[in-house]
Amino acid sequence: MQSQMMARAAYSTQNTPIRTPRGTEYDVVARVTQRLRAAALLGRPGFPALAEAVHANRRLWTMLAADVADQDNPLPAELRARIFYLAEFTHDYSGRVLSKEASVAPLLEINAAVMRGLRAGGAGE
Repeated sequence: MQSQMMARAAYSTQNTPIRTPRGTEYDVVARVTQRLRAAALLGRPGFPALAEAVHANRRLWTMLAADVADQDNPLPAELRARIFYLAEFTHDYSGRVLSKEASVAPLLEINAAVMRGLRAGGAGE
């Protein structure tokens, strides 16, 4: 009986959804965005956490910029240019956040917009 159950389990379809690259991108942006949001809510005492989250966000956008700069990237040229521009803006604006000259809100808004775009394209599939 137990061997039959084990065989059924081995050959049954898995309930785990297959992740798409878009879904993986969504998850990464969502995690970084959550870190930014949580750190911002801590206020002044949470500045070290905010600095770490801003650094993680910068790394994310650096990777996105490198990806869209690749000539083999299949995205339309206009979208690639917009993403590259957002990466540059995010990098520059992050410096203002770290200098305590600006709010983290625009970084959160940009990431949220990217997540909406990824979700609209079927990120969960």
